[in-house]
Amino acid sequence: MEEVEVAVIGAGVVGLAVARELAQRGHEVVVIEAAGAIGTGISARNSEVIHAGLYYPAGSLKARLCLRGRRLLYDYCEARGIAHRRCGKLVVATRAADLPRLQALAAQGAANGVDDLELLDRATLQALEPALRAEGALSSPSTGIVDSHGLMTTLLGDAERAGAVLALASTVGGGARVGDGWRLRVEDFELGARRVVNCAGLFAGQVAESLGIAAPPLRFARGHYLALAGRAPFSRLVYPLPVDGGLGVHLTLDLGGQARFGPDVQWLPDTDPATLDYAIDPSLASAFEAEVRHYWPDLPAGALAPAYAGIRPKLSGPGEPATDFRIDVRPGLVSLLGIESPGLTASLALAEVVAEVVAGRLNPGPTASR
Repeated sequence: MEEVEVAVIGAGVVGLAVARELAQRGHEVVVIEAAGAIGTGISARNSEVIHAGLYYPAGSLKARLCLRGRRLLYDYCEARGIAHRRCGKLVVATRAADLPRLQALAAQGAANGVDDLELLDRATLQALEPALRAEGALSSPSTGIVDSHGLMTTLLGDAERAGAVLALASTVGGGARVGDGWRLRVEDFELGARRVVNCAGLFAGQVAESLGIAAPPLRFARGHYLALAGRAPFSRLVYPLPVDGGLGVHLTLDLGGQARFGPDVQWLPDTDPATLDYAIDPSLASAFEAEVRHYWPDLPAGALAPAYAGIRPKLSGPGEPATDFRIDVRPGLVSLLGIESPGLTASLALAEVVAEVVAGRLNPGPTASR
């Protein structure tokens, strides 16, 4: 049986950030990934947005780690030459009746420590983005976009230079606590690990259960993205006010300036992440057009085409209050559960927290969700 100090399960952006942090702190690390490449799950199917930290309850893990992670991520991208752009974001209120919600969002962001927000009236907004139609907006200059694949490749390179090893096409089929460590079943061999970090994303609940640890049920919400034919007349990201389960059908830009819209929120009945479907029904285009025209009335008819879909692991269901990230700490095991947005932004900060837990300097108890 092979032995390692730390086994990190999952090679998405969070797992790679954790592996890098642990390896650079001197730990012996193996990253175990079921797929044949890194970052093929949640990390490859999102908006690639660096969030400022507006939406989350003050003091929550999402709020604290988003702010810390955003600063770390911008610094890391600049230092390592990872493509990114601090393009800014406008959250728009398309009706006068929604202006109080915009003000409440500004207050929430300020309570979280986001110190560069600005409420804009209709005239100021029109001067900034003439194609937008809204009664007002909240400007978030610290919001940006990043090449998530370039980020993950760089994280992996840093981890490997510090001694970490990546095992692809390797599925963890269960395990048990043995002495002061763990014995994992990985494909057709056993791996001994003093500590295990579960960063398995959509599969994190299943992995925890396979290790004999009860995990809260994950709900899955599919979000579709549609691409715009031609270039959008916007220089900033454009978001409506949040909706149940998500942030609304918003406009994001890639680093080449091309626009896509999404995601919507489609709750799935499936409980097995292995059976989830990423197909996009082309008829969604008409519903997307209707949503987008609330803030961009001049969207050309037929200009949207299916791009891709992503699935978010949620600890709350439809109509329920949004839940925080959950960091479940057991002897020798850390499980990261419900890591959806802003997980990409918070990845480096999450890695710091995990490293402190592994080092024994942070002990939040059996479960930490605050």
